[in-house]
Amino acid sequence: MKTLIKYEFLKILRKKSTFIVMAVSLLLTAFLFGLPVLQHQTYDENGVIKGSRGIAYDKAQAEELSVPLTEEYIAETIRGYQQLFEDHNNVGFDGSEKFIIGDAYWNFVAPREKLLSMIAANYDEPGENTGYNKLPELDMTDGADFYQTREHKIESILNDPSRKMSDAQKEYWKNISDKINIPLQYGYYGGWEIIISSFELLMFALLCICIVIAPIFSGEYQAKTDAVIMSARYGKTKLITAKIAASFIFAAIAFIVHILVACGIPLTAFGFSGWNLPLQIAGTTIPYPLTFFKAFLINSGVIFLILMAMISLTLFLSAKMKSPYTVLIVLVPIIFIPMFLTPNGTTGIYNLILLLLPYRASMPELSKYISCQFGGMVLNVFAMRAILYAALTAILIPLAWFGFKKHQISA
Repeated sequence: MKTLIKYEFLKILRKKSTFIVMAVSLLLTAFLFGLPVLQHQTYDENGVIKGSRGIAYDKAQAEELSVPLTEEYIAETIRGYQQLFEDHNNVGFDGSEKFIIGDAYWNFVAPREKLLSMIAANYDEPGENTGYNKLPELDMTDGADFYQTREHKIESILNDPSRKMSDAQKEYWKNISDKINIPLQYGYYGGWEIIISSFELLMFALLCICIVIAPIFSGEYQAKTDAVIMSARYGKTKLITAKIAASFIFAAIAFIVHILVACGIPLTAFGFSGWNLPLQIAGTTIPYPLTFFKAFLINSGVIFLILMAMISLTLFLSAKMKSPYTVLIVLVPIIFIPMFLTPNGTTGIYNLILLLLPYRASMPELSKYISCQFGGMVLNVFAMRAILYAALTAILIPLAWFGFKKHQISA
Protein backbone atom coordinates (compact mmCIF):
# COMPACT_ATOMS: atom_id res chain seq x y z
CA MET A 1 0.00 0.00 0.00
CA LYS A 2 2.83 2.39 0.86
CA THR A 3 4.37 1.77 -2.55
CA LEU A 4 1.10 2.64 -4.30
CA ILE A 5 0.71 5.83 -2.26
CA LYS A 6 4.31 6.80 -3.02
CA TYR A 7 3.74 6.14 -6.72
CA GLU A 8 0.58 8.26 -6.82
CA PHE A 9 2.23 11.03 -4.82
CA LEU A 10 5.21 11.15 -7.20
CA LYS A 11 2.77 11.05 -10.12
CA ILE A 12 1.20 14.28 -8.81
CA LEU A 13 4.58 15.82 -8.04
CA ARG A 14 6.18 15.09 -11.42
CA LYS A 15 3.52 16.77 -13.50
CA LYS A 16 4.71 19.96 -15.14
CA SER A 17 1.36 21.56 -14.33
CA THR A 18 1.92 20.89 -10.60
CA PHE A 19 5.21 22.76 -10.65
CA ILE A 20 3.73 25.70 -12.57
CA VAL A 21 0.59 26.03 -10.43
CA MET A 22 2.50 25.72 -7.13
CA ALA A 23 5.17 28.16 -8.27
CA VAL A 24 2.53 30.73 -9.21
CA SER A 25 0.68 30.08 -5.95
CA LEU A 26 3.77 30.55 -3.78
CA LEU A 27 4.78 33.70 -5.65
CA LEU A 28 1.27 35.12 -5.23
CA THR A 29 1.26 34.23 -1.51
CA ALA A 30 4.66 35.84 -1.07
CA PHE A 31 3.49 38.96 -2.87
CA LEU A 32 0.22 39.30 -0.93
CA PHE A 33 1.81 38.77 2.48
CA GLY A 34 4.86 40.82 1.53
CA LEU A 35 2.81 43.80 0.36
CA PRO A 36 2.34 45.23 3.89
CA VAL A 37 6.11 45.10 4.30
CA LEU A 38 6.73 46.93 1.02
CA GLN A 39 4.01 49.49 1.72
CA HIS A 40 4.85 50.08 5.37
CA GLN A 41 5.56 53.67 6.26
CA THR A 42 5.63 55.74 9.40
CA TYR A 43 6.49 59.32 10.26
CA ASP A 44 8.81 61.28 12.48
CA GLU A 45 9.26 65.05 12.77
CA ASN A 46 11.44 64.98 9.65
CA GLY A 47 8.89 63.29 7.42
CA VAL A 48 8.02 59.83 6.13
CA ILE A 49 10.12 56.73 6.87
CA LYS A 50 9.46 53.76 4.55
CA GLY A 51 10.19 50.06 4.44
CA SER A 52 12.61 48.38 6.83
CA ARG A 53 13.73 51.72 8.31
CA GLY A 54 10.14 52.56 9.16
CA ILE A 55 9.61 49.13 10.74
CA ALA A 56 12.78 49.49 12.83
CA TYR A 57 11.67 52.97 13.94
CA ASP A 58 8.24 51.69 15.04
CA LYS A 59 9.75 48.75 16.90
CA ALA A 60 12.23 50.94 18.74
CA GLN A 61 9.45 53.23 19.94
CA ALA A 62 7.19 50.35 20.89
CA GLU A 63 9.86 48.70 23.07
CA GLU A 64 9.46 51.48 25.61
CA LEU A 65 5.74 50.71 25.89
CA SER A 66 6.05 47.01 26.74
CA VAL A 67 4.23 47.33 30.06
CA PRO A 68 1.30 45.85 32.00
CA LEU A 69 -1.77 48.01 31.41
CA THR A 70 -2.67 48.54 35.05
CA GLU A 71 -5.40 50.98 36.05
CA GLU A 72 -2.68 53.28 37.41
CA TYR A 73 -0.65 53.21 34.18
CA ILE A 74 -3.71 53.87 32.01
CA ALA A 75 -4.86 56.74 34.25
CA GLU A 76 -1.36 58.24 34.17
CA THR A 77 -1.24 57.98 30.36
CA ILE A 78 -4.65 59.62 29.92
CA ARG A 79 -3.80 62.42 32.38
CA GLY A 80 -0.48 62.97 30.60
CA TYR A 81 -2.34 63.40 27.32
CA GLN A 82 -4.92 65.70 28.91
CA GLN A 83 -2.23 67.93 30.41
CA LEU A 84 -0.81 68.63 26.97
CA PHE A 85 -3.97 70.60 26.16
CA GLU A 86 -3.32 73.00 29.06
CA ASP A 87 -0.58 74.70 27.03
CA HIS A 88 -2.20 76.44 24.04
CA ASN A 89 1.13 76.20 22.13
CA ASN A 90 0.60 72.44 21.95
CA VAL A 91 -2.91 72.68 20.54
CA GLY A 92 -4.15 72.92 16.98
CA PHE A 93 -7.75 73.40 15.84
CA ASP A 94 -9.29 72.45 12.48
CA GLY A 95 -12.66 74.06 13.04
CA SER A 96 -14.28 71.00 14.59
CA GLU A 97 -11.86 69.53 17.13
CA LYS A 98 -8.64 70.27 18.96
CA PHE A 99 -5.52 68.15 18.63
CA ILE A 100 -1.90 68.09 19.80
CA ILE A 101 0.78 69.54 17.51
CA GLY A 102 4.52 70.26 17.48
CA ASP A 103 7.03 68.74 19.88
CA ALA A 104 4.27 67.67 22.26
CA TYR A 105 2.85 65.46 19.53
CA TRP A 106 6.17 63.91 18.46
CA ASN A 107 7.45 63.38 22.00
CA PHE A 108 4.29 62.08 23.68
CA VAL A 109 1.50 61.26 21.24
CA ALA A 110 3.33 59.76 18.24
CA PRO A 111 5.07 56.93 20.16
CA ARG A 112 1.78 56.14 21.95
CA GLU A 113 -0.65 56.67 19.09
CA LYS A 114 -1.68 53.02 18.84
CA LEU A 115 -1.89 52.66 22.61
CA LEU A 116 -3.95 55.84 22.96
CA SER A 117 -6.32 54.66 20.22
CA MET A 118 -6.78 51.31 21.97
CA ILE A 119 -7.45 52.99 25.32
CA ALA A 120 -9.88 55.48 23.80
CA ALA A 121 -11.77 52.76 21.90
CA ASN A 122 -12.52 51.07 25.22
CA TYR A 123 -14.64 54.08 26.20
CA ASP A 124 -16.59 54.17 22.94
CA GLU A 125 -20.09 52.77 22.72
CA PRO A 126 -20.34 49.45 20.81
CA GLY A 127 -20.02 50.18 17.09
CA GLU A 128 -18.44 53.62 17.59
CA ASN A 129 -14.88 54.67 16.77
CA THR A 130 -14.27 58.25 17.87
CA GLY A 131 -10.47 58.11 18.17
CA TYR A 132 -8.12 59.20 20.93
CA ASN A 133 -9.06 62.88 20.65
CA LYS A 134 -11.96 62.03 22.94
CA LEU A 135 -9.56 61.31 25.84
CA PRO A 136 -9.42 64.96 27.03
CA GLU A 137 -13.17 64.73 27.71
CA LEU A 138 -12.85 61.82 30.17
CA ASP A 139 -13.35 62.58 33.86
CA MET A 140 -10.28 61.21 35.62
CA THR A 141 -11.23 62.33 39.14
CA ASP A 142 -11.74 58.75 40.34
CA GLY A 143 -9.24 57.10 38.00
CA ALA A 144 -9.60 55.43 34.62
CA ASP A 145 -11.98 52.57 35.53
CA PHE A 146 -10.62 50.97 32.38
CA TYR A 147 -11.47 47.33 33.09
CA GLN A 148 -14.84 48.10 34.64
CA THR A 149 -15.69 50.09 31.50
CA ARG A 150 -14.61 47.11 29.42
CA GLU A 151 -16.95 44.81 31.37
CA HIS A 152 -19.86 47.20 30.94
CA LYS A 153 -19.17 47.43 27.22
CA ILE A 154 -19.17 43.63 26.88
CA GLU A 155 -22.46 43.51 28.81
CA SER A 156 -23.92 46.02 26.34
CA ILE A 157 -22.76 43.89 23.40
CA LEU A 158 -24.24 40.72 24.87
CA ASN A 159 -27.56 42.40 25.68
CA ASP A 160 -27.93 44.10 22.30
CA PRO A 161 -31.41 43.00 21.07
CA SER A 162 -30.17 42.76 17.46
CA ARG A 163 -27.86 39.88 18.45
CA LYS A 164 -30.78 37.78 19.71
CA MET A 165 -28.60 35.88 22.16
CA SER A 166 -30.10 33.31 24.49
CA ASP A 167 -29.26 33.37 28.19
CA ALA A 168 -27.01 30.34 27.65
CA GLN A 169 -25.07 32.15 24.90
CA LYS A 170 -24.65 35.26 27.05
CA GLU A 171 -23.41 33.12 29.93
CA TYR A 172 -21.03 31.29 27.59
CA TRP A 173 -19.41 34.49 26.32
CA LYS A 174 -19.25 35.98 29.81
CA ASN A 175 -17.44 32.89 31.10
CA ILE A 176 -15.04 32.95 28.15
CA SER A 177 -14.29 36.64 28.63
CA ASP A 178 -13.75 36.21 32.37
CA LYS A 179 -10.78 33.93 31.63
CA ILE A 180 -8.77 36.84 30.21
CA ASN A 181 -5.85 37.76 32.43
CA ILE A 182 -6.03 41.26 33.88
CA PRO A 183 -4.11 43.55 33.64
CA LEU A 184 -3.38 43.15 29.95
CA GLN A 185 0.25 43.08 28.89
CA TYR A 186 0.98 45.61 26.14
CA GLY A 187 3.78 45.48 23.57
CA TYR A 188 4.68 45.41 19.90
CA TYR A 189 2.80 42.92 17.69
CA GLY A 190 3.26 44.28 14.15
CA GLY A 191 4.01 40.97 12.39
CA TRP A 192 1.21 39.05 14.08
CA GLU A 193 -1.28 41.82 13.36
CA ILE A 194 -0.63 41.40 9.61
CA ILE A 195 -0.98 37.61 9.76
CA ILE A 196 -4.18 37.63 11.82
CA SER A 197 -5.82 40.17 9.51
CA SER A 198 -4.76 38.46 6.26
CA PHE A 199 -5.81 34.82 6.63
CA GLU A 200 -8.37 35.02 3.82
CA LEU A 201 -5.54 35.62 1.34
CA LEU A 202 -4.66 31.94 1.72
CA MET A 203 -7.81 31.03 -0.22
CA PHE A 204 -5.87 31.61 -3.46
CA ALA A 205 -3.35 28.99 -2.30
CA LEU A 206 -6.16 26.57 -1.39
CA LEU A 207 -7.66 26.94 -4.85
CA CYS A 208 -4.28 26.26 -6.50
CA ILE A 209 -3.87 23.09 -4.41
CA CYS A 210 -7.32 21.97 -5.58
CA ILE A 211 -6.33 22.73 -9.19
CA VAL A 212 -3.41 20.29 -8.83
CA ILE A 213 -5.69 17.61 -7.36
CA ALA A 214 -8.57 18.10 -9.84
CA PRO A 215 -7.23 15.62 -12.48
CA ILE A 216 -6.64 12.81 -9.95
CA PHE A 217 -9.63 10.83 -11.29
CA SER A 218 -10.99 12.88 -14.18
CA GLY A 219 -7.51 13.01 -15.70
CA GLU A 220 -7.66 9.24 -16.05
CA TYR A 221 -10.96 9.60 -17.92
CA GLN A 222 -9.43 12.15 -20.27
CA ALA A 223 -6.35 10.04 -20.92
CA LYS A 224 -8.52 6.92 -21.45
CA THR A 225 -6.49 5.08 -18.80
CA ASP A 226 -9.49 4.44 -16.55
CA ALA A 227 -10.13 1.09 -18.26
CA VAL A 228 -6.57 -0.02 -17.54
CA ILE A 229 -6.84 1.04 -13.90
CA MET A 230 -10.18 -0.68 -13.39
CA SER A 231 -8.93 -3.92 -14.88
CA ALA A 232 -5.80 -3.96 -12.70
CA ARG A 233 -5.64 -6.26 -9.67
CA TYR A 234 -6.08 -3.45 -7.12
CA GLY A 235 -7.68 -0.96 -9.49
CA LYS A 236 -11.00 -0.87 -7.66
CA THR A 237 -9.62 -1.09 -4.12
CA LYS A 238 -6.12 -0.16 -3.02
CA LEU A 239 -5.31 2.09 -5.97
CA ILE A 240 -8.32 4.33 -5.29
CA THR A 241 -7.28 4.57 -1.64
CA ALA A 242 -3.70 5.34 -2.71
CA LYS A 243 -4.88 8.15 -4.98
CA ILE A 244 -6.95 9.69 -2.20
CA ALA A 245 -4.16 9.32 0.38
CA ALA A 246 -1.56 10.81 -1.99
CA SER A 247 -3.86 13.76 -2.67
CA PHE A 248 -4.20 14.55 1.04
CA ILE A 249 -0.47 14.13 1.67
CA PHE A 250 0.32 16.52 -1.18
CA ALA A 251 -2.32 19.01 0.05
CA ALA A 252 -0.96 18.91 3.62
CA ILE A 253 2.65 19.48 2.52
CA ALA A 254 1.64 22.26 0.12
CA PHE A 255 -0.42 23.92 2.88
CA ILE A 256 2.51 23.86 5.32
CA VAL A 257 4.83 25.37 2.72
CA HIS A 258 2.33 28.16 1.99
CA ILE A 259 1.85 28.86 5.72
CA LEU A 260 5.62 29.10 6.17
CA VAL A 261 5.86 31.58 3.29
CA ALA A 262 2.82 33.58 4.41
CA CYS A 263 4.04 33.89 8.00
CA GLY A 264 7.75 33.95 7.33
CA ILE A 265 7.73 37.19 5.35
CA PRO A 266 5.91 39.46 7.87
CA LEU A 267 7.62 37.83 10.87
CA THR A 268 11.06 38.20 9.26
CA ALA A 269 10.35 41.87 8.55
CA PHE A 270 8.47 42.85 11.73
CA GLY A 271 9.91 40.28 14.12
CA PHE A 272 8.31 37.63 16.33
CA SER A 273 7.56 40.12 19.09
CA GLY A 274 4.01 39.92 20.38
CA TRP A 275 3.42 36.19 19.93
CA ASN A 276 2.66 35.82 23.64
CA LEU A 277 0.62 39.02 24.04
CA PRO A 278 -3.18 38.92 24.54
CA LEU A 279 -5.48 39.62 21.62
CA GLN A 280 -7.27 42.27 23.70
CA ILE A 281 -4.52 44.83 23.05
CA ALA A 282 -5.86 44.86 19.46
CA GLY A 283 -9.43 45.34 20.73
CA THR A 284 -10.44 45.25 24.38
CA THR A 285 -13.79 43.53 23.78
CA ILE A 286 -12.31 40.55 21.93
CA PRO A 287 -13.77 37.73 24.05
CA TYR A 288 -11.26 34.94 23.41
CA PRO A 289 -8.60 34.44 26.15
CA LEU A 290 -5.88 33.81 23.58
CA THR A 291 -2.47 35.15 22.67
CA PHE A 292 -1.73 36.12 19.06
CA PHE A 293 0.17 32.87 18.55
CA LYS A 294 -2.64 30.68 19.91
CA ALA A 295 -5.17 32.52 17.74
CA PHE A 296 -2.88 31.91 14.75
CA LEU A 297 -2.67 28.18 15.52
CA ILE A 298 -6.44 27.80 15.99
CA ASN A 299 -7.40 29.64 12.81
CA SER A 300 -4.66 27.87 10.84
CA GLY A 301 -6.19 24.60 12.04
CA VAL A 302 -9.61 25.73 10.84
CA ILE A 303 -8.20 26.69 7.42
CA PHE A 304 -6.46 23.31 7.23
CA LEU A 305 -9.83 21.61 7.83
CA ILE A 306 -11.35 23.83 5.12
CA LEU A 307 -8.62 22.65 2.76
CA MET A 308 -9.26 18.98 3.65
CA ALA A 309 -12.97 19.43 2.90
CA MET A 310 -12.20 21.23 -0.38
CA ILE A 311 -9.81 18.44 -1.41
CA SER A 312 -12.51 15.90 -0.54
CA LEU A 313 -15.01 17.83 -2.67
CA THR A 314 -12.45 18.08 -5.48
CA LEU A 315 -11.88 14.31 -5.36
CA PHE A 316 -15.62 13.65 -5.38
CA LEU A 317 -16.16 15.96 -8.36
CA SER A 318 -13.12 14.50 -10.11
CA ALA A 319 -14.56 11.01 -9.71
CA LYS A 320 -17.91 12.13 -11.15
CA MET A 321 -16.83 14.45 -13.96
CA LYS A 322 -15.03 13.75 -17.22
CA SER A 323 -12.79 16.82 -17.19
CA PRO A 324 -10.69 18.62 -14.54
CA TYR A 325 -11.93 21.92 -16.00
CA THR A 326 -15.50 21.00 -15.14
CA VAL A 327 -14.36 20.34 -11.57
CA LEU A 328 -12.90 23.84 -11.37
CA ILE A 329 -16.06 25.40 -12.82
CA VAL A 330 -17.85 24.09 -9.73
CA LEU A 331 -15.09 24.91 -7.20
CA VAL A 332 -14.27 28.49 -8.18
CA PRO A 333 -17.74 29.94 -7.47
CA ILE A 334 -17.91 28.13 -4.12
CA ILE A 335 -14.65 29.75 -3.08
CA PHE A 336 -14.89 33.22 -4.54
CA ILE A 337 -18.56 34.26 -4.78
CA PRO A 338 -18.64 34.85 -0.97
CA MET A 339 -15.89 37.45 -1.50
CA PHE A 340 -18.53 39.76 -2.95
CA LEU A 341 -21.12 39.14 -0.23
CA THR A 342 -21.08 40.92 3.12
CA PRO A 343 -22.75 39.75 6.35
CA ASN A 344 -25.31 42.22 7.70
CA GLY A 345 -24.93 40.93 11.24
CA THR A 346 -24.03 37.84 13.24
CA THR A 347 -27.43 36.14 13.39
CA GLY A 348 -29.87 34.70 10.87
CA ILE A 349 -29.54 31.93 8.27
CA TYR A 350 -28.01 34.18 5.59
CA ASN A 351 -25.25 35.44 7.89
CA LEU A 352 -24.58 32.01 9.36
CA ILE A 353 -24.23 30.38 5.93
CA LEU A 354 -21.98 33.17 4.69
CA LEU A 355 -19.76 33.00 7.78
CA LEU A 356 -19.37 29.24 7.30
CA LEU A 357 -18.56 29.28 3.56
CA PRO A 358 -14.84 28.75 2.79
CA TYR A 359 -13.77 32.35 2.12
CA ARG A 360 -15.48 33.88 5.17
CA ALA A 361 -14.65 30.84 7.29
CA SER A 362 -10.95 31.59 6.81
CA MET A 363 -11.41 34.92 8.65
CA PRO A 364 -11.02 34.52 12.43
CA GLU A 365 -13.79 37.05 13.28
CA LEU A 366 -12.13 37.52 16.67
CA SER A 367 -14.06 40.57 17.77
CA LYS A 368 -17.50 39.18 16.88
CA TYR A 369 -19.56 37.19 19.34
CA ILE A 370 -20.67 34.54 16.84
CA SER A 371 -22.18 31.42 18.37
CA CYS A 372 -24.90 28.82 17.89
CA GLN A 373 -26.83 26.90 20.48
CA PHE A 374 -27.77 23.24 20.10
CA GLY A 375 -29.87 22.24 23.05
CA GLY A 376 -27.80 23.14 26.10
CA MET A 377 -24.52 23.31 24.14
CA VAL A 378 -23.10 26.59 22.82
CA LEU A 379 -20.49 26.55 20.04
CA ASN A 380 -18.36 29.51 18.99
CA VAL A 381 -17.49 30.22 15.37
CA PHE A 382 -14.19 28.29 15.49
CA ALA A 383 -15.91 25.16 16.81
CA MET A 384 -18.75 25.43 14.28
CA ARG A 385 -16.34 25.73 11.38
CA ALA A 386 -14.11 22.89 12.60
CA ILE A 387 -17.05 20.53 13.08
CA LEU A 388 -18.64 21.44 9.73
CA TYR A 389 -15.50 20.96 7.61
CA ALA A 390 -14.38 17.82 9.46
CA ALA A 391 -17.86 16.36 8.87
CA LEU A 392 -17.81 17.32 5.17
CA THR A 393 -14.42 15.64 4.78
CA ALA A 394 -15.68 12.47 6.47
CA ILE A 395 -18.74 12.39 4.19
CA LEU A 396 -17.08 13.28 0.88
CA ILE A 397 -14.08 10.91 1.06
CA PRO A 398 -16.23 7.73 0.87
CA LEU A 399 -18.36 9.35 -1.84
CA ALA A 400 -15.23 10.04 -3.89
CA TRP A 401 -13.97 6.49 -3.32
CA PHE A 402 -17.23 4.87 -4.42
CA GLY A 403 -17.70 7.46 -7.16
CA PHE A 404 -14.59 6.24 -8.96
CA LYS A 405 -15.16 2.58 -8.14
CA LYS A 406 -18.67 2.67 -9.64
CA HIS A 407 -17.52 4.61 -12.67
CA GLN A 408 -18.77 3.16 -15.92
CA ILE A 409 -15.97 2.80 -18.45
CA SER A 410 -16.88 4.26 -21.83
CA ALA A 411 -16.35 2.18 -24.90
